[in-house]
Amino acid sequence: MSKRLEGRTALVTGASSGLGAHFAKLMAAEGAHVVAAARRKDRLETLVDDITSSGGDAIAIGCDVEDEASIIACYDEAQAAFGAVDTIICNAGLDQMGLAVDISADDFDKVMNVNVRGVFLTAREGAKRLIGAGEDISQRGRVVTIASIAGLRVLPGQTAYSTSKAAVLMMTESLAREWARYGICVNAICPGFIETEINSDWLKTDKGQAMLKSMPRRRVMDIECLNDSILYLSSDGARFTTGAHIKVDDGQSI
Repeated sequence: MSKRLEGRTALVTGASSGLGAHFAKLMAAEGAHVVAAARRKDRLETLVDDITSSGGDAIAIGCDVEDEASIIACYDEAQAAFGAVDTIICNAGLDQMGLAVDISADDFDKVMNVNVRGVFLTAREGAKRLIGAGEDISQRGRVVTIASIAGLRVLPGQTAYSTSKAAVLMMTESLAREWARYGICVNAICPGFIETEINSDWLKTDKGQAMLKSMPRRRVMDIECLNDSILYLSSDGARFTTGAHIKVDDGQSI
């Protein structure tokens, strides 16, 4: 590892599984102090044990991104442990499959609360603290939102999810513009379909195999496919990149 993030403190939401857990391990291996945040703290403790046993530095904090007070408390604990959080990975999210006429209002609200409101609250609290800490600190600020190609194109049966991710993309640009004067860079990654523990069984079904055959390269991506993008956008090298949407989808959206 090149230690591209040495000296940084990175908060990763939704770190208890999937991409979030992977990002936490990756960033720790690259030298960052990692704050692994999610609701399932028992799984976070296992993740942190894995990171520290490999020589990394990390803490686990229980956090519900739907709850503003929980987010504020998470930053307080992170700051007490490592100092200012200068790298924020807004990864927490959920999906809600189903036709629009079949989705309940509560299910729709849940997706928007986690995928949109949660990203906003996480990014806003981090930016408040960076700006309050002064220019030397805020210039290091990096916010990365995890959007999706679903925010760029229609995916049948995913109205709620696609709507939420389109909102995240506009939010990313809006926050980038608003915080540009402080040096905080805000960017989005738009992944395609990635195989994780959540969808690996489904991908083996007839519907999953049919989806694979419809893709230009007839495959889904592995969990390491976002490594270079997440590290770049989190690093000092991204100081001239803000408001960008980086699509990493193996051609799935073309």
